[in-house]
Amino acid sequence: MKSENPIKIRQIDHIVIRVIDLDNMVDWYRDVLGCELERGPGDYRLAQLRAGGSLIDLVDANGPFGKKRSALPDKNAPNVDHVCLQVHPWDTAVIQAQLRRHDVEFGEVGNRYGATGMGPSMYLKDPEGNKIELKGITE
Repeated sequence: MKSENPIKIRQIDHIVIRVIDLDNMVDWYRDVLGCELERGPGDYRLAQLRAGGSLIDLVDANGPFGKKRSALPDKNAPNVDHVCLQVHPWDTAVIQAQLRRHDVEFGEVGNRYGATGMGPSMYLKDPEGNKIELKGITE
């Protein structure tokens, strides 16, 4: 008997890309793709650009957030920090129970900013080690 999965992905909320030349990348995403700068880059060297209903976050690899990560991005290797999937409705207990059933380790729930504003989110990793953020919306 197949049961319905309680995690309901609504859309990709945002992606985070570590970059070496933040100003050039902001210009490119704005001028080439038509994204609008919504927040930043500011002291944190994090630019959040509107991409339709989603955000593309560009993080300066040499800035405060970027230095917390691994080595500088390499054009020959992936440089995406994580993919955020919007979950609606958000029920922390139900989501955590589902992840536990599948032996998926996850981090603490925090209130973080994304495409629909602030809301609950948690981080986990897929089987290949890619970081995924599950994010709810505040209604």
